Amino acid sequence: MNVTHAIDKNEARRRRWEARRRYLKDSYILWRRNRLMVVGTCIIVFLLLVAAFAPLLATHDSYEQILPDRLLAPSTKHYFGTDGLGRDIYSRVVYGSRVTLTIACLVAAISTPLGLVIGVFAGYVGGAIDEILMRLSDVFLAFPKLILAIAFAAALGPGVENAIVAISVANWPSYARLARAETLGVRNNDYIQVIRSMGASNLRIMVGHITPMCLSSIIVRLSLDMGTIILTAAGLGFLGLGAQPPTPEWGLMVSDGRQFLVDQWWVSTLPGIAILIVVMGFNLMGDGIRDILDPHQRQS
Repeated sequence: MNVTHAIDKNEARRRRWEARRRYLKDSYILWRRNRLMVVGTCIIVFLLLVAAFAPLLATHDSYEQILPDRLLAPSTKHYFGTDGLGRDIYSRVVYGSRVTLTIACLVAAISTPLGLVIGVFAGYVGGAIDEILMRLSDVFLAFPKLILAIAFAAALGPGVENAIVAISVANWPSYARLARAETLGVRNNDYIQVIRSMGASNLRIMVGHITPMCLSSIIVRLSLDMGTIILTAAGLGFLGLGAQPPTPEWGLMVSDGRQFLVDQWWVSTLPGIAILIVVMGFNLMGDGIRDILDPHQRQS
């Protein structure tokens, strides 16, 4: 009897492993077919490598001010030229990738779980609690994310930490609405009813069974929102509500170069191009992740 049970257990384990292997193989095939996603993935991987090896890639100290070298055009000594204080723009763009990634990752780490928890809880519990939480999210969704982030950042004060909090507060309602919709679709199906009849607590049902069902939609939404998060962070930096001087943050660098835009175009343009490329990379990758997680794409 024990031998038979062990064989069945090993067979179940083998089938799970085979299903995972097949899933990864199908995902890779879909990824390879989507050339735009390949391009987006390469951009994001390149960004990660630049951020990881910034000290090796930078040619100058990103904070060093050499006033005699101010506003130099791009050259072999200064690849992207210098800004109004003689700082090497290339090195500041390289180190700015770390600031951008830090803000984007921390906002995602705060707003996504917060919205997921609120949405699953509201959808599962229902009633007055659901109404209150959803009306609260409607108030947040009534304003554009950038405007809402500006309002919170202005109230909290300038700084990277406050910018992260402001963007996170403006970003959670979309995840809450999505998680609630997914929860409403599964909370009364037969699978959940069977688990409830077996004595599972509401907390266990929400955490162990409903939340995993929401993850694919949340991941797709997050991948598409990463570009918006970076643009919002750059916008706050541009307005002086995000990173503060002398931090090498791309939005702040674009703002610093506004007065030189006509004659010394590189001061603002090159950090702006960095923002453009990274946002485009996240958008392309997000579209590809949506296609990979779409069950209709796997069947075709």
